Amino acid sequence: MNAFFYPLGIASAGNLIVATAIFLILPGPGTFCILTSASRHGLRGGLSSVIGVMMGDAVLMFLAAIGVAALLHANLVLFKGLQYIGAVYLAWLGYKLFRAKGKGEGASASINVNNSGGVRAVSSTLVDWRRGFFVTLINPKAIIFYMAFFPLFIDPVTQRGSITFLTMGVIISSCTLIYGSLLVLAGNAVAKHMARHRLLAQLASKAAGIFLIGFGIKLTTS
Repeated sequence: MNAFFYPLGIASAGNLIVATAIFLILPGPGTFCILTSASRHGLRGGLSSVIGVMMGDAVLMFLAAIGVAALLHANLVLFKGLQYIGAVYLAWLGYKLFRAKGKGEGASASINVNNSGGVRAVSSTLVDWRRGFFVTLINPKAIIFYMAFFPLFIDPVTQRGSITFLTMGVIISSCTLIYGSLLVLAGNAVAKHMARHRLLAQLASKAAGIFLIGFGIKLTTS
């Protein structure tokens, strides 16, 4: 594998995949958003959130490629500002989850076949996509990953500019798609079980909200 990707400017594709897998597996807001979207709105919501996460990653990779990531790394004040923005957004998402009454939004959106039901389904899909996109875009852990590790896998001698960055982007996005799809399947299975236990679903939603609020507070103190 490494022999194939080395001429494209990637020093170690195997290490890149391992580093990406570790980054994805570590519990974080992106993982939690995918699980939440899948549990609330089924496979459609979960996959929408995965696509949002992937598009957020694409934006961060583009910023890293043009040098903005290096600027953020050098400007501590700007980086801390992004941390606080991320913390506020995550806390807001957590508050909404904590206040949710668990009325089975996903089920109603998928069962209704009239026009209003279709509108609600599209609306929930956009919400799930937006959540995944913005949580990834303002997640300091993701920004740090692309600032600190992304350049380490580029060989300065064999790198081919945009081709190298594009290839690395495809590798990372593929890892995200595979892992995100597994999360969606798991989240959807959990949702089917919780649909028969409304109290359990409400408690899980509140626990998710507390987790996100706590994660946001942690970002402001780290």
